[in-house]
Amino acid sequence: MKNRVGDVKRKVTKTPEFFPEERLIMVAGNYGSGKTEVAVNLAMALAGGGLEVSIADLDIVNPYFRCREARDLMEKWGIRVVVPPKSMTWADLPIVVPDIRGMLDPEPEHANIFDVGGDDVGAKLLSSLVESLGDKPYELWQVINSRRPFTETVEGCLKMRAEIEGASRLKMTGLVANSHLIGETTPAVILEGYRLARRVSEQAGIPLRCVTAMKGLADAPELAEIEVPLLRLERCMLPPWIKPGEEREEVKSVPEPKVKPIGRP
Repeated sequence: MKNRVGDVKRKVTKTPEFFPEERLIMVAGNYGSGKTEVAVNLAMALAGGGLEVSIADLDIVNPYFRCREARDLMEKWGIRVVVPPKSMTWADLPIVVPDIRGMLDPEPEHANIFDVGGDDVGAKLLSSLVESLGDKPYELWQVINSRRPFTETVEGCLKMRAEIEGASRLKMTGLVANSHLIGETTPAVILEGYRLARRVSEQAGIPLRCVTAMKGLADAPELAEIEVPLLRLERCMLPPWIKPGEEREEVKSVPEPKVKPIGRP
């Protein structure tokens, strides 16, 4: 079996070592955690390992960073991308296409990924799938970014976990440490997130599945202390005002709001 990436055939390697036996993975996290980047890169890693991969875009919260933005790239990897009909591609409504229910029980040699919307608001969409899911095995991963509000402490991460579980009516089964500052990320930032996620894992009794790092940082000697698998990321998600290769300017380039905050001149 071979996967095609553009016009180049790639030999099948193996699936990432952190990938569990369950072939349905739901990736959730608070706004700005980077969960969509994780979901897209996970899909490509699994496709590169020889699995037939489908990814469903269930993000109804963030208008900029949704996996549908990387649709063309993923389809080059042979990944099936499930999104609402074209007429509703940009709708921020809880639209569950019929194909999504069919993804709840992956066939052998298949992996299905759900990119879930941020916070408990986005996770609520999963609750509509609970009855159809029944007792089928699944993984629900919380992506933790220690550099985002509400998840910079163990207590904040545990609270976010409880809110996502309450909204989705599903139990969290794994954690992903994805601390970053976009183009300003350093090994120290990655280690900070790893250490935080380990403490969350210990208190919650939930395994830390992996730590993420952009490929340019993944081999930094400072990361040698990390004792869980590393998911190497490629930057796939960019807001519409940033061109590829200009990630380091992203923070400076966010457009100023046109509406002034209430109470300010």
